[in-house]
Amino acid sequence: MYADVLIEYSAKAIDKTFTYLIPDNLKDDIKVGIKVLVPFGNKIINGFVVKIKNDYEAVYELKEISSIVDKHLVLNDELMQMGAYLQKVTLCTKITAYQTMLPSSLKIKEHKTSYSKYLVYIKLVANYLDVQQYICDHPRRKKQIEVLNRLLKEGKVLKSNFDLVIVKQLLNEKLIEEEKEQIYRINNSVITDCKLSLSKEQEQVLKSIELGKEDVYLVHGVTGSGKTEVYMQLIEKVVKMGNTAIMLVPEISLTAQIINNFYNRFGNDVAIFHSALSEGEKYDEYLKILRGEVHIVIGTRSAIFTPLTKLGIIIIDEEHSETYKQDSNPRYSAIDMAKFRCHYHKIPLVLGSATPSLESMARAQKGVYKYLVMSKRIGNAVLPKVFLVDMTEEMKRRNTVLSTSLKDKILDRLRKKEQVILLLNRRGYATFITCRNCGYTYKCPHCDITLTYHKSSNSLRCHYCGYALIKDDACPQCKQKSLANLGVGTEKLEQEINRLIPEARTIRMDADTTRNKGAHEDIIKRFKNYEYDILLGTQMIAKGLNFPLVTLVGVINADATLNIPDFRSGERTYALLSQVAGRAGRSDKPGEVIIQTMNPDNFTLKCVAAHDYKQFYNYEMVNRHKLDYPPYYYLTSVKIASKDYDLAAKEINKVKKYLENKISEHSKILGPTTAAMFKLNNIYRFQIIIKYKKDDSLFKALKDLDELYMLNTKVNIEIDNNPLQV
Repeated sequence: MYADVLIEYSAKAIDKTFTYLIPDNLKDDIKVGIKVLVPFGNKIINGFVVKIKNDYEAVYELKEISSIVDKHLVLNDELMQMGAYLQKVTLCTKITAYQTMLPSSLKIKEHKTSYSKYLVYIKLVANYLDVQQYICDHPRRKKQIEVLNRLLKEGKVLKSNFDLVIVKQLLNEKLIEEEKEQIYRINNSVITDCKLSLSKEQEQVLKSIELGKEDVYLVHGVTGSGKTEVYMQLIEKVVKMGNTAIMLVPEISLTAQIINNFYNRFGNDVAIFHSALSEGEKYDEYLKILRGEVHIVIGTRSAIFTPLTKLGIIIIDEEHSETYKQDSNPRYSAIDMAKFRCHYHKIPLVLGSATPSLESMARAQKGVYKYLVMSKRIGNAVLPKVFLVDMTEEMKRRNTVLSTSLKDKILDRLRKKEQVILLLNRRGYATFITCRNCGYTYKCPHCDITLTYHKSSNSLRCHYCGYALIKDDACPQCKQKSLANLGVGTEKLEQEINRLIPEARTIRMDADTTRNKGAHEDIIKRFKNYEYDILLGTQMIAKGLNFPLVTLVGVINADATLNIPDFRSGERTYALLSQVAGRAGRSDKPGEVIIQTMNPDNFTLKCVAAHDYKQFYNYEMVNRHKLDYPPYYYLTSVKIASKDYDLAAKEINKVKKYLENKISEHSKILGPTTAAMFKLNNIYRFQIIIKYKKDDSLFKALKDLDELYMLNTKVNIEIDNNPLQV
């Protein structure tokens, strides 16, 4: 017998399988999807069996598979097919596709670390008579006798309960032996919550979703309408049928509250999977899923690859979120992968959002998705009142950070013992630092971007490549002490709040304050327990969080996302502001939202203030139709990246000419232009954008183009279907 094996090297030049002989001693254990060790050149490396066959016409002498790495780690047929699909749609290498589906602790590469965690017990080996004889022969060994007597009563006891010297002596005398028991780092077996009664809208949505049938449902529910309870009751029905469920959330910060809800309802029948887990925790959670010990998986994007069998439903909350699309190789969409799995199992996919993406809403309007609406908040809660504050007027009064209106309303909430959320979609102390004397601006030497100032460490950092330097007092160009902080970051906002409202207890939540493990959960828990009055942060505080005491939300710079030169900037702004506005007034206390802007007449902001998604959708769709953007056209971006500026510029023009000769005349090629992030880590990037409706020749042309650059070491090609930014 023979096996086709993918080796651990991900170079495109060797993106193929290699055939090996299966030795007789492994024939019963080798399976498709199993991890093996194979000889390659003069090394023994890791590989992955993708096919087993009985015949092979060898043109050279074949080598044998050396051994199996892990008999229990086997990707099933569904995941093998999913890996092939992922490779096809993203044009990544085959091994990259399968590596993406595994946690780093289980990837196909050399591992010297054991991630298994054990409790070590000791138990008797000697029989009762031998133990009694030992006690009679050694009456002075009181501690040893104490251990033996306890083992006679209890059978086995944790080794750590006893003096290690005493235990070692009994082990050497072969009276006892050790027994290891693998344990999981995350375990929650306490079930405290009961089902909530549903509103009429919730009941209708629950009844409308047909289990056991392949369909895509778009649940358009306003913030606070109780989508999470519908999800939990759907999953409960699925589990009672003996099936399993995956629920995806967009942000790690969201998992804390949602996971607690699921733990309270389902106990240890839940596994979690996201990037904030340690390698050991990911290993444990993956093994739980692989062994069939849980029915429910909650996680971020990568959780879509978890090896659940007998899937009954996949739910994607906040489906509009861009975090479901990976922007590095392989550039996959978790929603596309979910559709693949739902098609494989013939089960429903539920997409939920208060602000659905335009593409999803367009499909719902056409009947491609089944459209379900939840227009009312739970209980007596109503949508908050939203006010737009013109900051051009406030600037004249020197209110550069907080408007008079927002400051007054914060003070009012403090008097009422209520809480406030402030959103600023930017971290750091200042956006950038520039010299008022000569105009010098600190920029990253490796990337085409200004450095962000962080006051706590007095450092300037690039948030793309990690470059950092300590800020000087004087300008490095003119040597004058005339450096000015321009723009406001979360760190500076926190300082301003502490200066303007010193009595407020303020906590900041951004990428800087949540670096340490458990920081997300800790901040959310402390704010919910009313240890703080004001939570300020970046967009990670905008979605899904539920704080009953929050009655005021302030948006410090609403224009930040509006001014990005991208056709989706209006959609992103509407979603972000609507989501953060939805954090206010979620209980019986009414909520208010203050949006500070330099453009109070902007149509998108007016739609946010009116809670009018339909009007915003119709307005955006008219613009998209005029400009041939999604959902009327599909987009693909092709980037050429090189350390050599001239070479990259030359190659992108070659790519354009090649595609013009290969693809349909109805498809449109825009560019070449510089990429949005032109210089990154000393690499120059040019791009072209392809707009198309249906073009059978396009995919083949892109695949051929990818292969043309396979062996080119000076130029790299990046192909991205449905890119996040253009």
